[in-house]
Amino acid sequence: MSQPTVILATASYDHSIRFWEAKSGRCYRTIQYPDSQVNRLEITPDKRYLAAAGNPHIRLFDVNSNSPQPVMSYDSHTNNVMAVGFQCDGNWMYSGSEDGTVKIWDLRAPGCQREYESRAAVNTVVLHPNQTELISGDQNGNIRVWDLTANSCSCELVPEVDTAVRSLTVMWDGSLVVAANNHGTCYVWRLLRGTQTMTNFEPLHKLQAHKGYILKCLLSPEFCEPHRYLATASSDHTVKIWNVDGFTLEKTLIGHQRWVWDCVFSVDGAYLITASSDTTARLWSMSTGEDIKVYQGHHKATICCALHDGAEPATS
Repeated sequence: MSQPTVILATASYDHSIRFWEAKSGRCYRTIQYPDSQVNRLEITPDKRYLAAAGNPHIRLFDVNSNSPQPVMSYDSHTNNVMAVGFQCDGNWMYSGSEDGTVKIWDLRAPGCQREYESRAAVNTVVLHPNQTELISGDQNGNIRVWDLTANSCSCELVPEVDTAVRSLTVMWDGSLVVAANNHGTCYVWRLLRGTQTMTNFEPLHKLQAHKGYILKCLLSPEFCEPHRYLATASSDHTVKIWNVDGFTLEKTLIGHQRWVWDCVFSVDGAYLITASSDTTARLWSMSTGEDIKVYQGHHKATICCALHDGAEPATS
């Protein structure tokens, strides 16, 4: 079966995962996911697998198969898995859960290889571009850096006490990190270079982005340069696009009728896909701010989306 060049997947409270033809908006495959809702979707760097983070497991599905069965299940979390992602070569996966742990999984071996205790429900985890540090954000407002080389927590920050950190994002070159919280605020730090570790967070900006919750924040990808954007998706039904140079509001994406839970940029930063409680996902043009495609098929809230439209990494 030929590899689709663009892989777009969405998951919903209707207990299904859908694959879409991004351009036409046609749903070409539906996987039933009866065990739980899916909190997060992520596609492996080689485009072969889709990870679905549920409660309390993570399931890996073959992107190119029609089989409804997962090829692998990862089972040692004990509560909702809220974050999942892959190392750049796809050798290992990381996850964060409401059980208060961050875990690392070797995709070639069963079981969890490492576990870090956050002591509060983990809402978000990102991998630093250096591939040696994970940054997690939790329900109590803690941000922690997990140094994978030293196998320990190398840094702790609390931008706002008792205010849940909902989403974290790191600039592709490792220069900035942004944390979004339940008060609609984004905290921006410069990550000081020249040091081996990135434990030096220098406060750069505090952005009052929305009046409601921010459910996802995302910095634009490398091929978007020289433009640098921050997207914030909110319970106020909008997504805002901020210019990272000065954090001025570039545009507001209006069209969703309910909470916007997730968003993902195309590889060149020209498009953004969003997922909303209004049951739809939408494709937006970053240049015009218009929605150019609506993906309709789910019949309950669509809470996460994943897109891989880039070239596959060169196999070493």
